[in-house]
Amino acid sequence: MELSQLTELALSVHELLLRRYGPPALKPVKPPLDELIQTILSQNTSDTNSERAYESLRAAYPTWEAVRSAPTEDVAEAIRVGGLGRVKAPRIQSIIAQLEAERGSATLDALRDMPVEEARRYLLSLPGVGPKTAACVLLFSLGMPALPVDTHVHRVSQRVGLIGSSASAEQAHTQLEALVPQGLYYPFHLLMIQHGRTLCKATNPRCSECPLEGLCPFSARQAEG
Repeated sequence: MELSQLTELALSVHELLLRRYGPPALKPVKPPLDELIQTILSQNTSDTNSERAYESLRAAYPTWEAVRSAPTEDVAEAIRVGGLGRVKAPRIQSIIAQLEAERGSATLDALRDMPVEEARRYLLSLPGVGPKTAACVLLFSLGMPALPVDTHVHRVSQRVGLIGSSASAEQAHTQLEALVPQGLYYPFHLLMIQHGRTLCKATNPRCSECPLEGLCPFSARQAEG
C-alpha cells in the first residue's frame, strides 16, 4: 500500500476511534525531566502504579539532585510500587548524573530550543531511553511532533495494516510518523491506546464490537477462523 493510501487509512482509523471514544483527555504538562522519569517509571507497569511510584519518589526527595545522591537502594524502595525498582533506580540516577555532567544541572529545558530530531537524538543518548520514552517527552512535555508507540499502538497498527506484521516497535515510530499527520499525533496516540485496552486486546480481542471491523484485515481473518 502506498504512503498516501496508508495516510487515508490512518485518518479513517482516527475518525472511527474518535467517534467511538470521543476526544481524549490531554495529559498534564510536566517539565521534560519530570516527564522522562515518569515515563521510565511507567515501563512494564500500570498507569496507576507508575503515578504512585512517581509521587512516592517526589515525596521522598525534594529535588532530582537529591535523587542522584541518595543510596540506590533507597531510591529503589521509594519507587517499589511501580515494579522493577532495582532496574529503574540506577537508570534514573545515571540520567540525572549525565545531565549534571553535560548540562551543569538536572534539567532538560535546553531541548526546548532544539529542532525535534536533535532533541530526540539527545534523549536517545541517555541511559535506558528508547524511542517510545523519547517520543513521550517530546510530545507531552515539549509539544514537539513525535508519536510514541507503546505495545497497544504497535498491536493495533499492525492489525489494521498501518504497519507490516514484522515491523518492530522501533521501526513503527518512523513508519507511523511518516503517515499520520503531525497535528493528529497526540490524539491518535491516546485513542489507539484506549482502543487497545478496551477492545483490541492482545488476547481475546472483541472484534465484533470494534468500530474498525469493516477495514481491519485481522478482524476479517478472525471471522473466517
